[in-house]
Amino acid sequence: MSYYLAGAAALYIIGMYCLATKRNMIRLIIAIELLTSAANLNFIAFSVNQPSVLGQSIVVISIALGACIVAVALSIVIYAYRHYKTLDVRELRRLRW
Repeated sequence: MSYYLAGAAALYIIGMYCLATKRNMIRLIIAIELLTSAANLNFIAFSVNQPSVLGQSIVVISIALGACIVAVALSIVIYAYRHYKTLDVRELRRLRW
């Protein structure tokens, strides 16, 4: 179980690093997905020794919701790129009304 937790911690650290340092919107979405994967891996690691399937069912629902959120986020990224011709979040922040 400690290997799963170490892998989840590594995913979490990589996701937080990318979220804090990257400015590209697609990379930020990937960083959020890494954080979600770390949380899912923790749920699976902690639910392996439990007799119920609550952890696995939470992870399945989380994966489905994560796919929907990524689809919406990528569509927003596509519209932002078509309109502003950039994916840099700092440049997009300056484009307030």
